Amino acid sequence: MHFYKYHGLGNDFILTPDLDGALDASPERAARLCSRHTGIGADGWLLVRRSETCDVAMFLYNSDGSVAEMCGNGLRCFAKFVYDHQIVTKEDFTVETLAGVMHVHVTAQDGQALQITANLGRASLERAAVPMVGQGVCDRETVRVLDRELTISACRMGVPHVVVFGRDFTDADVLKYGPVLETSPLFPEKANINFANLLDGHTVEVRTWERGCGRTLACGTGSCATAVLCREAGFTGEQVEIRLQEGSLHIRLTPEGVVMTGPAALAFEGDTAL
Repeated sequence: MHFYKYHGLGNDFILTPDLDGALDASPERAARLCSRHTGIGADGWLLVRRSETCDVAMFLYNSDGSVAEMCGNGLRCFAKFVYDHQIVTKEDFTVETLAGVMHVHVTAQDGQALQITANLGRASLERAAVPMVGQGVCDRETVRVLDRELTISACRMGVPHVVVFGRDFTDADVLKYGPVLETSPLFPEKANINFANLLDGHTVEVRTWERGCGRTLACGTGSCATAVLCREAGFTGEQVEIRLQEGSLHIRLTPEGVVMTGPAALAFEGDTAL
C-alpha cells in the first residue's frame, strides 16, 4: 500500500486514497499502521473517499483503531492532500465527515496549499450533546480528579471536548489527569481533554490528551472547543490565537460557525506491506 505521512503542527496522520472503496481498511490495520514501534507511526489514519453529497469524503481511524467523527488538524492535512493531488481542483470545497459537512478554503501558491481555513460548524454546549452526565450546560464546574480539583467546561465540537482552565499546566499534568478525565463516568463516550493555560484576553496555550490517541502535539477541534469555551467563560473574545507545541492556530468565532486557520505539511511518502 502506498501511503503519505502528513502533520498539522505535529499532529500526524497516515493518509491513503481509497476512491474506489477497495482498500483493506479495518480498525486492526489502523492500529498496526499507526504503531510508532512496529508501524509507520501516527496519531491517526485518514482515508480519502468519494462522496455523493460533497466534493470529497474523509474517514478517520484513531491510532488505537477506534473511529473518530472529525479532526481539525486531520482535516487540514486532508484538504492539502486532495488539493495538491488535484483530487479537488477548487480552492473552496466541501468535505463529508461523520460529524457533518465541513467547508474548506485553501490558500495556494503554484498549485500547492499553503494555509487551510475550515469552518467546523457550531459547537454544541448542552450536556446531552457532548455527551456528559447531568442537565444543562457544563460551564466552569469544579471536579475532583485524583489529588486535585480542576475547573472544567465541556462542549461537542464534532467530537466530545473538555477544557480544563488554568495558567501553568505542564505535560506532566496532561499525562497524569488526561487519561482519568477521558475515561471518567461523566463522559459515556469518553472525551478529549484540553488543558488551557490562559495567557491573556486573546491568547491561550493548549495541551491535549486525545480520546483514542493519548497525548498529541496539537488538536484542531480541541483548539476550536477551547476558543468557544473561553469565550463563553469571558476569558477571551471572538478571535483567539491557540498556541500549540509546534506553532499556532487562529480561531474566529462567527455566527456561521467556528473558523480555524493553520498549516499542514507533507512529511514523507512510501510503501508498506502492513
